Amino acid sequence: MTFNLLIKSSLISTLVIASVGCVTAPDTPSPDKDFNIAYQSFDLKELQSHIQTLSSDEYAGRAPATKGGEMTTEFLVNQFKQVGLTPGNGKSYLQKIPLVSIESEPEKGLQINGMKFDYLKNYVANSRKMVEQAQLNNSELVFVGYGVNAPEYNWNDYEGLDVKGKTVVVLVNDPGYATQDPELFNGNTMTYYGRWIYKYEEAARQGAAGAIIVHETKPASYGWNVIESSWSGAQYHLPAKEVNEPALDVEMWVTKEKAVELFKQANLDFEALKKQAASKSFKAKPLKLQASITINNKIEESYSNNVIATMKGSKNPDEHIIYMAHWDHLGTTTVNGKTRIFNGAHDNATGTAGIVAIAKAFKNLKTKPERSITFIAVTAEEQGRLGSRYFANHPTIPLNKIVGLINMDSLNITGLKKDVRVVGFGKSELETYLEKAAQRQSRTLTPEPTPERGYYYRSDHFSLAKKGVPGLSSGGGTVPLNDEQSEINDKVSKMVANCYHQDCDEYNENWGWDGMVADLQLYFEVGYLLGNTNQWPNWYQGTEFKAARDKMMSQQSAH
Repeated sequence: MTFNLLIKSSLISTLVIASVGCVTAPDTPSPDKDFNIAYQSFDLKELQSHIQTLSSDEYAGRAPATKGGEMTTEFLVNQFKQVGLTPGNGKSYLQKIPLVSIESEPEKGLQINGMKFDYLKNYVANSRKMVEQAQLNNSELVFVGYGVNAPEYNWNDYEGLDVKGKTVVVLVNDPGYATQDPELFNGNTMTYYGRWIYKYEEAARQGAAGAIIVHETKPASYGWNVIESSWSGAQYHLPAKEVNEPALDVEMWVTKEKAVELFKQANLDFEALKKQAASKSFKAKPLKLQASITINNKIEESYSNNVIATMKGSKNPDEHIIYMAHWDHLGTTTVNGKTRIFNGAHDNATGTAGIVAIAKAFKNLKTKPERSITFIAVTAEEQGRLGSRYFANHPTIPLNKIVGLINMDSLNITGLKKDVRVVGFGKSELETYLEKAAQRQSRTLTPEPTPERGYYYRSDHFSLAKKGVPGLSSGGGTVPLNDEQSEINDKVSKMVANCYHQDCDEYNENWGWDGMVADLQLYFEVGYLLGNTNQWPNWYQGTEFKAARDKMMSQQSAH
């Protein structure tokens, strides 16, 4: 049964949400019969087949720079060729991404004041420096609270502090989440300052030798099992010349239990200091303890590929709407003789198959959109958005010619919804196009229910948003369509939560497939609307990316 038929057979209450600004409705033509045929053309059986193939053991978890990764890019190139799309990088469908693989393993485990640490069980340690051995040798520990230097919030945990050669101990998330004060940072909604990658970057900029992030499930938004699986095995990075930023000698996480024990060794109360760290009056606290660890690095230079394909616009081919999804996952690891394949069916075989399905829907249009539609399947998202970061630095399309980006990372498998969940709700005018498309399915837009998890900063659209390109991340919803869909939602949501970045993220025929198809139809219409207008949606006033977009668009006007 199609989504439209289900909608017509159900009584749906209207959800009322707060509007954001006064943005006029998109100036786009009303979809016609040609559009409706394409809209209804999504082939569920083919979608299921592609997801099942991509998440099979044969693809070995689709890690970059592996046979499984090569098989995935070959699959995508073949699919885009069948659709009739043209290469998106000159004469090639591939954009080569240089990678450095570093597999870190402690030779001498973490030592602090005689405490016992068990690798993977209560701490992890890595290095992104291209050296065969990295170490901390009696490095002084300093608690720096949330480890944030944010001038716009008048907040600097490093003020007056010299951490050169030292190891900082840092809390995850940011002070806004900790206090739930809407006037502090962004309140419950995580900012980029709350992300682990920022913590390491800032510590390195401050001259620290190492950093230890204290893991807590709620502020991190995932359990220790995710740290264990994501931080073991080979970690991929862009070469130093691409990053052009300092790096720590050693990056670590410890469990909260070990952190409490650590602070006790320093005759300090972890909970008391954690509370103090959420205040502007907080001052960094030397722990009067020293950390030592020696890590052996197995370094390999390799490469992977983004896959880029374009359907050229009929009127303004130099203007592009982008659909993006990352094709990679965590690959295969062997720890203590146990081999685990992380097949990543939901994350993100669904999005990878989804951009192929949307490309085929556009092919079914007799009249092609006025603007070009470009599909980018990026690599190494799980390693820190490396593929999208490289594309942002080396775009095959001028960034000021990208109208907007629709990112698909882990599609909705929890069934049909009455609403559409928007990650980073209120950030850009792309939401007006999403809202118009949602009306066809009698759905309304709803802010993400857990903004404290910072999902907007955790996927590939963020790489281009930092440069100014408006990016949309949405899907699924919070209110099941009916009792039947509610039952599907309850069962599958538990599966999603338990299997995030675990080897149980496998293809399952009992997923809420109708919800996935409905969302793909939604994304298709957003691209269709954007492809047939001359408008350039922007970020809303006050959004952190608006200045960059305004600057790039003024350069476009100058030319």
